[in-house]
Amino acid sequence: MAVREAFLAESHIASLAVESGEGRAPLTVPVWYDYSPGGDIRFLTDEDSIKARLVAKSGRFSILVQRVSPTYRYVSVEGPVVGSGPTTLDELTRISGRYLPPDAVSGYVQGSDLNVLVTFRMRPERWLSADLGALG
Repeated sequence: MAVREAFLAESHIASLAVESGEGRAPLTVPVWYDYSPGGDIRFLTDEDSIKARLVAKSGRFSILVQRVSPTYRYVSVEGPVVGSGPTTLDELTRISGRYLPPDAVSGYVQGSDLNVLVTFRMRPERWLSADLGALG
């Protein structure tokens, strides 16, 4: 468990999947996220986005992170939404800091409209993982 939690804590682009209903396949979209081992997974999005509406309606989602360079690894986790609310400056800074060069974070954060962002928190419940090489 510790190895897959550590892998999930790295800065990967996640594929978020959420039930879309109405006889359609799940909505699957890339997201930036934040995770620390043992904690909740957080991602933020525009509160009026399709993914925000579907996550709020479904009350659960899954994410998949992967590394395609040798050795191929992935971790998929699913669970319930345990909280959501307006995105804070700290959340926006922390999540964007995982993906942007340090000198770009401030400009990105300043150019973002916190008034339209919502952060969702998911408690990991079910895990799937694979490593096509030796996990170290």
